[in-house]
Amino acid sequence: MSDFQGLTAVVTGGASGIGLATAELLAASGANVGVLDRTIDGVAPGLFAVECDVTDSDAVTTAVNAVAEHFGGLDIVVNNAGIGAAGTIADNPDTEWHHVFDVNVLGMVRTARAALPHLRRSQHAAIVNVCSIAATAGLPQRALYSSTKGAVLSLTQAMAADHIGEGIRVNAVNPGTADTPWVTRLLHAAPDPAAERAALEARQPTGRLVPPEDIAHAIAHLAGPHSGSTTGTTLAVDGGMQGLRLRK
Repeated sequence: MSDFQGLTAVVTGGASGIGLATAELLAASGANVGVLDRTIDGVAPGLFAVECDVTDSDAVTTAVNAVAEHFGGLDIVVNNAGIGAAGTIADNPDTEWHHVFDVNVLGMVRTARAALPHLRRSQHAAIVNVCSIAATAGLPQRALYSSTKGAVLSLTQAMAADHIGEGIRVNAVNPGTADTPWVTRLLHAAPDPAAERAALEARQPTGRLVPPEDIAHAIAHLAGPHSGSTTGTTLAVDGGMQGLRLRK
């Protein structure tokens, strides 16, 4: 595929999981790809990797500019960097609330803000925010995480409205529980990892966790040149979790 030939993308949290799958797919589709992550050890040699913490505004601006300078411009931003949190509103202290919002919401704001001057010069400008099923379904023990993803959902629509006049499209994907290293770490922390994985799989109508590659293809669809009339949209990639009510 060469749908992205001549286009440059930056992917935050691109060293593993959904971000890495997306970065590799975009590169295979012809894009120049810059990966931003706190650690870049797992990034393939063909990707331009920059160490960056999305909670550091100056570092984000420097990293985004480095990608644009390296490739001569910037056309696509994939806001994927994020962290999780477990518990009800009674379980997480204020410091954790501030930190998770800082990463999951403000991290996207910082990256998009740094990219705007470059995107405004692009003939194909697109931002895709990685949201979550947690934004549209009430999940137990996920109050903090769900709150951040609800904010991302609203942020996506507001950004789409703000920048449509500049030719910048903004969309989001809503993954279900994905088969990523982050979820694997959560499973390992459970009292019975096998039982916890089985429960998460059973929650998905498809009976399996969502492969990162499926989410990457949805991101590429929204970011791609064939989606020029799509903006302010959220695409569920959740194995039917949001919309289906199957009989046992």
